[in-house]
Amino acid sequence: MSISPELIKTVTAQLYERSLKKIPPDAMDALVGAVQVESNDTARHTLRIMIKSAEEAEKSGQFVCSDSGVPVYFIRIGTQAQFSGSVREAITQGFDELVSTIQPPLLPHITHPLTLERGYKGAGMPIITFDLIDGSDCMDITCSPKALGSGRWAALEIFSFPDLRTIEKYVLDVVARAGSQPCPPVVIGVGIGGSFDYAAKLAKEATLRPIGEHHSEVMVAEMEKRLLAGINMMGFGPMGTGGDFTASAVHVNYAAGHGFTPVAVAFNCWINRRTRARIFNDGRVEFLE
Repeated sequence: MSISPELIKTVTAQLYERSLKKIPPDAMDALVGAVQVESNDTARHTLRIMIKSAEEAEKSGQFVCSDSGVPVYFIRIGTQAQFSGSVREAITQGFDELVSTIQPPLLPHITHPLTLERGYKGAGMPIITFDLIDGSDCMDITCSPKALGSGRWAALEIFSFPDLRTIEKYVLDVVARAGSQPCPPVVIGVGIGGSFDYAAKLAKEATLRPIGEHHSEVMVAEMEKRLLAGINMMGFGPMGTGGDFTASAVHVNYAAGHGFTPVAVAFNCWINRRTRARIFNDGRVEFLE
């Protein structure tokens, strides 16, 4: 058996819609936990409003945020997966169909970078990254729409043989410049090493890691904890109202490289939009997030 374009079209469209109408369980847990320990009264009130807003959106089938972003998919294809048609075209068709059917309607956020014309189609849309999974017979799909609030503040700089202090200072500087604009409490992804393009990929993928799950290497996990503590001392707080929770998590990924070391920083807003499913050769669909 093989994975059909029709199934890919349906599942990827479902993932996009689900990501707009419900926040992931780990993001909700982080908000609820923050209310219990937040020391600022205004921040606690803001967190409760955010929680209530997410609950009402899910219950009524509305968007948690009116900025639905642009369609972004991270796809890992098993080396034993089989397809009966075009994968990229099926994803594009799924988005096109969703545009015409979803309620409430999507706003035309896809923007031509040179003319600033807006619509529902554009070069390179949807944005899709493909990787491989050795020995697997499934297609593992993560949908994480990217909106203006968090997308605007991502940054990357290249250093020559930086030490940990230099890297951590750069991350803190990026977050300080962003302030409350990415709609905190945010999830921050940091990509270190590799090449220019790969560091950015590492950073974005780091934002997809569940909140509370640290890097497997002790040195990197300790860096994540230091950065999170430093960022939350900045005092921007939930939606910029002040308080202890500017970030819910900092996740760091790294790759070996040359003497030049790119460091990329990416943000996910408080909604932390992320949905995930697997499609198997036999037609089974498993929704994971």
